[in-house]
Amino acid sequence: FYDLLLPFTVYRLLLTAYRSLICYIFYMIQITDQLSIPKDELKFTASRSSGPGGQHVNKVSTRVTLRFDVTNSPSLTTEQKDLIFDHLATRISKKGVLRVVCQKTRSQAANKALALERFIDFLQQALRPTVQRRPTKISAAAKQKRIDEKKKRSRVKRERAWKVTPDD
Repeated sequence: FYDLLLPFTVYRLLLTAYRSLICYIFYMIQITDQLSIPKDELKFTASRSSGPGGQHVNKVSTRVTLRFDVTNSPSLTTEQKDLIFDHLATRISKKGVLRVVCQKTRSQAANKALALERFIDFLQQALRPTVQRRPTKISAAAKQKRIDEKKKRSRVKRERAWKVTPDD
């Protein structure tokens, strides 16, 4: 009897674990390997979109505005907040709220997904570490080639000039 129940119990446990994983995926937004932001910190508002839409345009609110409070976010460290403020200064209000607007499609759900995707891209770009440039020297051959090109060009311009002869 227990042999028959065991597969169902294991299946039920796996299904429960799978559902909790799905809930975690929908609850947390993965930005980088070390950073994930809970969806509770994001505020979505819908408003009427501009542009073409026919009779339907005045009835529905398809434009989506995503707001994220950078200054009061417990998910971000102070270094991450500083990087975000430096890189996304034009998109952040004086109160420290990052705003992403999307009105590309006529569907509110699609605009919400696109706004979330853009939000993730913005944060990934802002938090990407910058690689320090290694100063390099110009090779001696490159310097010599540049000087030879300048001399050649100078010679061409000199030969084009009017030549005054003493006979005139």
